[in-house]
Amino acid sequence: MSPTSLRSRASVTARGIAALTAATLVLAACSGGGDDPEPSAEDTSAPEESADAGGDATGEAGERDLTLEVGTVLPQTGSLAFLGPPEEAGVLLAAKHINDADLGITVNVTLGDSGDPDNRAYATTVPQLLNAGVNVIVGAASSGVSKLFIDEVVAAERLMISPANTSPDFTTWDDNNLYWRTAPSDLLQGEVLGNLIAQDGVANLGIIYLNDAYGTGLEKVLKETFEAANGSVVASESYNAGDTTFDAQISSVMAQNPDAIALITFEEAKTIIPALDSAGFDTSKLYFVDGNIADYSADFDAGLLEGSKGTQPGPDLGDEFRDALNEVWTAEGNDELTDWNYAAESYDAVILAALAALAANSVDGPDIAAKMQEVSGGTGGGEKATDFASAAQIIVDGGVVDYDGPSGPISFDENGDPTEATIGIFEYDGDNKLVRLN
Repeated sequence: MSPTSLRSRASVTARGIAALTAATLVLAACSGGGDDPEPSAEDTSAPEESADAGGDATGEAGERDLTLEVGTVLPQTGSLAFLGPPEEAGVLLAAKHINDADLGITVNVTLGDSGDPDNRAYATTVPQLLNAGVNVIVGAASSGVSKLFIDEVVAAERLMISPANTSPDFTTWDDNNLYWRTAPSDLLQGEVLGNLIAQDGVANLGIIYLNDAYGTGLEKVLKETFEAANGSVVASESYNAGDTTFDAQISSVMAQNPDAIALITFEEAKTIIPALDSAGFDTSKLYFVDGNIADYSADFDAGLLEGSKGTQPGPDLGDEFRDALNEVWTAEGNDELTDWNYAAESYDAVILAALAALAANSVDGPDIAAKMQEVSGGTGGGEKATDFASAAQIIVDGGVVDYDGPSGPISFDENGDPTEATIGIFEYDGDNKLVRLN
C-alpha cells in the first residue's frame, strides 16, 4: 500500500543501576523546570501511597454507554516499520478485551500509517483521523515523528498517547495535559545501556547515532553514563534520516580503535552492520537499542551478531500474551509476529485511555486526560487491577482503580511520563536471535 494510505478497521468488534539483573526501576518525578530524573534500582512493588493520595480521587457509580474512537499513527512504512505489527497487534488486542468485557464502553479502531520524517505518511494520516472524529491518537513510535504532529493533535483537543516515544523532550512539552506515553524516557534506557557496556569491561566506546530527537537524546545520556563509569567515548558520529551510506561515520569511528560500538539507529542498522563487518570490526562487540534491536536471523549469516547485546524497554512477555497478540493479528490476515517490541505498551495505552474515559464518563480528550494519572495509579490511591474487565468493574461500581498491565506498573506523573519502567537486556545467539538475560 502507498505510504500515505490509511488502513481502516473502523469497528474492531472482536469485540544499576548497580545490578543490571534488577530490571524494574522507579524514576524520580521530573517537574517541568527541575533536574533530570535519576533512575534507581527498586523492587517491583507498587510505590507507597501518601496519606492524601486519594484526596482528589472521585468515583461515580453507574452504568456507562460510551464509544471511544481510537486512531493509530504507527509505522506501517519507513525506517521503523518493523515496530508496526507488534504495536498494532497490541492496540487490536486491547480493543478486543475492552469490547468483550461489555462494561459500558466500546472501542472502534482505525489503523493509520505514521511513516517517518522522510516519507511523511503522518501528514496525511493525522488530518484524516482528526477529521473522522477520533478521540484518541495512539502514536507515533518515533519521537521525531511525534514532534512533527503533536501540536496539531493538542490544538484539536484530542488525547495523544505514544507506546514508544522515549525522547526526554516530551516531559516538558507544552501539551495542555493531552500528551502521554507508556514508554519510559531515554534517561532510563541510556543509563542502563551505559552501565551494561561498562560492566562488560569496555574501556573505549564508539557510537554511531541518528541525528534526530531520539538519537541525540539517547546518545547524550549513554555518553554521560559510560564516562561516569570511567569509560571513554573515543568517537561519536551522527548521520541524518534518509542517509543510505555510512562509510564516513564508520571510518571515523574505526580510526579510534574502539573496543565496542553502540548503534543508536533504526533500520539503517541492516546496512551499517555488514559494513562494519567488511571493515574488519568484531560484530560480537556491538550494542543495540530499542530502535534497532530485532530478530536478524533472516538478514545475516548465522553467528554474525553472536554475543552482541542491547536494551529494550518492557518486561518479559509471557506466552499467553504473545499467543493472544498473534491470534488477533493473524485473524486480520497478517503473518505471525516475529518481533514484540512495544506490543505491551501499545496494549496498555488503549486500556488506560478506555479506563480514563470510563472514570470521566466522557470521551472528550481533556476529560480523558484529566483521569489518566489516576487510573494508572499515579494519584488517587486506587484499587489494584491487572486486566480491563476487573479494572472497569471497579470504576462502574464507584471506585478508583490503579491499573497495572502487561507493560508493568506505569504510575504516570503530572507530565504524562511513567514513573516505573522495565528495561530488558538482550544478547544475540548463534542464529542472530535475541535471548533475554534478565
